[in-house]
Amino acid sequence: MVTVEELETDPHPALAALRPIGWVDALGGWVVAGRSLALEVLRDPETFTVDDPRFSTAQVVGPSMLSLDGATHKAHRGPFEEPFTLAETRRRFTEPVQQTVDELVGAIRADGTADLRRTVAGPLSVAVVAYSLGLPPASASTVLDWYTAISDSVSGVAAGRPVTAEGSKAFAALHAHVASGLDSADSLIAAAAGAGLGVDEVVANAAVLMFGGIETTEGMITNALWHLLNHQDQLDLVLADPSLLPNAIEESLRLEPAAAVVDRYATRDVELAGASIRRGDFVTVSLAGAGRDPALFPSPDDFDVRRTNARRHLAFASGPHICLGMHLTRLEALTAVSAVLALPGLRLDPSSPPPRGLVFRKPPALNVSWDVT
Repeated sequence: MVTVEELETDPHPALAALRPIGWVDALGGWVVAGRSLALEVLRDPETFTVDDPRFSTAQVVGPSMLSLDGATHKAHRGPFEEPFTLAETRRRFTEPVQQTVDELVGAIRADGTADLRRTVAGPLSVAVVAYSLGLPPASASTVLDWYTAISDSVSGVAAGRPVTAEGSKAFAALHAHVASGLDSADSLIAAAAGAGLGVDEVVANAAVLMFGGIETTEGMITNALWHLLNHQDQLDLVLADPSLLPNAIEESLRLEPAAAVVDRYATRDVELAGASIRRGDFVTVSLAGAGRDPALFPSPDDFDVRRTNARRHLAFASGPHICLGMHLTRLEALTAVSAVLALPGLRLDPSSPPPRGLVFRKPPALNVSWDVT
């Protein structure tokens, strides 16, 4: 029997056994672990909706583009889309991302040791989210603390636990912070309010963009570095040919997507790969399971920076809820990982733990050292 602990620590053997779909008592629902079946579910919001009172993120932050479908989803997502297209991402963010990475890596260069999650990946993701949304100034540690409490609360709800007091308190602080910036003429949150979204709606959407902007980026960077530093042969290939780095990051996303699952709810009775789904059933799509589907990815558990189809992972989901900031988070990850790998003699502390988490997967810490010259 699959347990929540198993899914939080090392879900991949269980997902392989479940693939393409199976019922998991511990989650009270179906788990889709096959790639083609995952695409079918993600691209059919009329049958598999996010708009359900059980949706974990909505229980913590309220209705948003993440937890709505159809016309209301478009109304919530629309005001935020234009700034995150590929062309706009490159134009608006390339320079500030590079500058922030240079500052963060420069601040630790002389130390010789660091937890890269706390010193580079986390602060970078917070700074870029605040910049992209036009949030009022706040320290990176404060925003990261809010975010961590909200994220932990969402993960708990997904595992069947109630919303935490810490999560509610952090969201109230975030609400006040975002609301205080709605008068800023050139901010994205002010533009969203001007497009007809109410204060609560702007705040909820800002919160879920923080989930994407912080969690996806922090997880991408820490997971990619963890994979590279644990596979010296693959790291050597990247160091010898830096053009392999973008594909190495995609391969890491395939193996361990920062957001491991996305939740859906069946709106009608339907059959999926022989499984009889009933109306109202909880259906969670394992993006992690889809990334290791041997039907598409030979030797799916291997980390191979030269894998030709690594980019066909579903780490950013698919369909109407495909990740809004995927171009930005790729830019951040590539810039940060490239800078970190330039530290001479970079090596992983043997005590650094592997990625873990039910909903959001990354190493709790990424302790490294390097040569100080």
